[in-house]
Amino acid sequence: MLVSLHTPYVDTCAADLSLALGGPERPALHVRDLTLPGDVRLRLRLLGASHQVVLAEPGGAAALTETVACLPGRPPHLPGALHDEAGGYRFTASVLRPADGELHTRIAGLRADLADDPYALVGVFPGDPDAVTALAVRTDLPHGSVGWRTWHAYPQTNELVLTETVVALR
Repeated sequence: MLVSLHTPYVDTCAADLSLALGGPERPALHVRDLTLPGDVRLRLRLLGASHQVVLAEPGGAAALTETVACLPGRPPHLPGALHDEAGGYRFTASVLRPADGELHTRIAGLRADLADDPYALVGVFPGDPDAVTALAVRTDLPHGSVGWRTWHAYPQTNELVLTETVVALR
């Protein structure tokens, strides 16, 4: 699902992002609720130039809230990898600085690939078609796990933040 947002893009960069697990749902510009096989529910939330995913397992209890954002009162830190084997949570992040013109090409391709994806949410901010935050649920994982990928494009600093999360269901 591709949505044109009416809220101005948050002027930030990849270095301002942090990862938070748990915590409340933050104010969102757009939300997409999905129900996956096995009654697993995901809420994809666009938060300005950031995202939040809320995972609820069968029975409705929130099992996980993941937020990648500029969080008040929290120093910026986006780990390259975080693995909690006991909790079944795996997160990876990378920051790319594409060559001249490559960010535009990558974002155009991403928008085209995810525009009609029933398990994706793409927010395009006013003023720059490359100012995008996108989330897509992975449908290629083995039974008993759920995952998602995100893209945060910062054209003003020529940065593209990629994250990937996989959670083992209980």
